[in-house]
Amino acid sequence: MDTLHEPTPSSVCPLGGQLQHAWERIAEQKRQSELAKIPGEWVLAPSVVAEAKNLPSLTDPPFIESLLDAETCRITTTDATELLQQMASGELTAVQVVISFCKRAAIVHQLTQSLLEIGFDIAIRRAKELDEYFATANQLVGPLHGLPFTLKDQFHVKGLETSMGYVGWVDTFEGQKGTNKERRFESELVREFNTLGAVVIGKYMGEGVMQALRGSVFGIGTDIGGSVSMPASYNGLFSLKPSNGRISMKGAAGPSPGQQIMPAVAGIMAVSIATIRLVLRSLLSTEPWLHDPYIVPIPWRETEEYHAESGDLDEPYRPAFGIMESDGVVTPHPPVQRALKAVKEALSRLGHKMVPWEPPSNQESEAIHGQIARGDGCADVWEVLQLSGEPEVYEIRGLFEPDGPRDPLPLLKYQEIVAHMKDYRNRYQEYWMSTAENSGNGKPVDAFISPVTVTAGLLPDKFCYGGYLSCVNVLDLPAVVVPVLFADKNIDKADENFQPLSHVDKTNMDAYDAEAYHGSPAAVLVVGRRLCEEKLLSLAQMVVDALHTGGPDSGC
Repeated sequence: MDTLHEPTPSSVCPLGGQLQHAWERIAEQKRQSELAKIPGEWVLAPSVVAEAKNLPSLTDPPFIESLLDAETCRITTTDATELLQQMASGELTAVQVVISFCKRAAIVHQLTQSLLEIGFDIAIRRAKELDEYFATANQLVGPLHGLPFTLKDQFHVKGLETSMGYVGWVDTFEGQKGTNKERRFESELVREFNTLGAVVIGKYMGEGVMQALRGSVFGIGTDIGGSVSMPASYNGLFSLKPSNGRISMKGAAGPSPGQQIMPAVAGIMAVSIATIRLVLRSLLSTEPWLHDPYIVPIPWRETEEYHAESGDLDEPYRPAFGIMESDGVVTPHPPVQRALKAVKEALSRLGHKMVPWEPPSNQESEAIHGQIARGDGCADVWEVLQLSGEPEVYEIRGLFEPDGPRDPLPLLKYQEIVAHMKDYRNRYQEYWMSTAENSGNGKPVDAFISPVTVTAGLLPDKFCYGGYLSCVNVLDLPAVVVPVLFADKNIDKADENFQPLSHVDKTNMDAYDAEAYHGSPAAVLVVGRRLCEEKLLSLAQMVVDALHTGGPDSGC
C-alpha cells in the first residue's frame, strides 16, 4: 500500500547516520546505483527535493509539471489511445514518448523513492527499434506500440535485476547466485508485452505513486489481499484485479509459490478504464494460454449489448447493482460513506435498480483469507531475510515468532480451511443468484458495489480491517476500483451518535480524523462475476458515466 505523502529525499539515507551493518551498506549501494542511471540533466537540485518534502501532497500536478518542459508535459498527460494514434500517424515517435515518460518517472522517483529498478537506457533502445520498424513497415509493432509502462518487481525483465526489495536478493536470481539467469530471465507477462510493443521503463514496489504522478502510461501490480486495489483507491486511480487465470504469473517471483488455492494475480492500474481495457484486450490477443498452462483459454469477449431479451428491443436493458454501504462488521469512514451514497444516487437517477447487498459475512472471508495466505507461517519470507541479516519491517513483525517463522498449519487443518472456503463460495453464489427476486428485471444483479477499504487514504498504524477486499480474493472475483470524490473536512464529519458494531468497528471509527484525511481520494469497488472481466469493465464505465452526469458529488 503506497501513498504520496512524506517523500524521502533521494540524497538522504532513510536509515540516518552511519551505516552499521552489511545489509545496510548493500541497500544503500543499490539505491545509489539506481540513482546513477538517471541522466544528469534530469537530476533535481537538493532545494527542489527539500521543497517537495514540505508539501502536504505531491498530487498537485502543477508542482511536478513545473519541473518539466512543455513537450514532456503534453506527452505525459495524453491518453494512451491518443498516443497510439499520434505514433501511427508519425506525429510522435516512440523515442519521444518513451523519453518523456522516463524523464517524468525520474522526477517521480527522486521525490518518492518509488522505483526499485530503473531501465531508462533499455527502454530508449527498445523505442529506437520500434521507430526503425515503423519506418520500414509503416505500421505499429502491436496494439501497445511505444507505450511506456512500469511493473512490480516480481516480474523478471532482461537487463534488470529482481529483488522485490529484499537485500538478500541483490545481485542474485531470487536469492541464488551463479544460476546464469541473473538479468537474463524473462517472465511470460513481460514477453507478451514485448510482442505487443509496450516498453518497460522500470520496476517498483509502489505503483500507485507512479500512476498518480503519471510516470508511466499504465502499471502492473500483483494482488492476493488488495495490493492492486488499495494503492489505486488511495491515489485516485482506476484498477482491475482479475480472476485467477486471465493474466499470466508464469515466471514471476513471489512469496508462497506453491500456494495455488488462492494465488496472487496480476492486475492493472491506470488513469482510465479505457486504458485498462486496452491493456487486457491486448494481452489476451497474444493467446497466453498457449504459453502458460494456468491461463484459461478465453479470448477477449466484446461486452454484450444490454438489450431486453423480449419486448421492445429499442428499450435498453439496465443492469442492476448490489450496493453494500456497510458489511455489518466495520463501518466505513465518512468520506467512503459519502462516495457510496454518490454512486448509489447517480445510478438510481439513471434508472438502475440498487439492491441492498447482504451476502455471507466478510468476517468469515477475512478468517479464511488469513489462514490460507499465511498458512505456511511465512517461512519463505523469513528465509529471504536471513540471507542478508536485514530485520523484518515493522508492518510484518507480527507474522513471526521472536526467533523465527510460526509453525505452518498441519495438512488436515489446511484442508479443513479449504473445505470451508469452498462452502463459502457455494453459499455466496447461491446468494447472488437469489438477488433475481429483487433486481427488477428477473435476473441476478450484474455486479455489486462496496467500499474498497474503510478509509480514504492510509495513515500509519491506522489500518485495522480488510474484509471488503479479502472476500474478492477468497471468491476469486474480478474487481474494479472507481475513484469518486475527495475527503472534505468540512463535510465528512464524524457522527457524534455513532454506535459501533464491534470492538474493531470502534477502533476504526476512533481513528477517523477529518483533518488528517482531508483531500484524500475516496473510491468504490465494483465487483463482477468470476472470469467476467470484460463485462465488469463495461459496468464500471457505467458507474463513471453516471457520476459524471451531474449531482452534488459527480466524481473525481
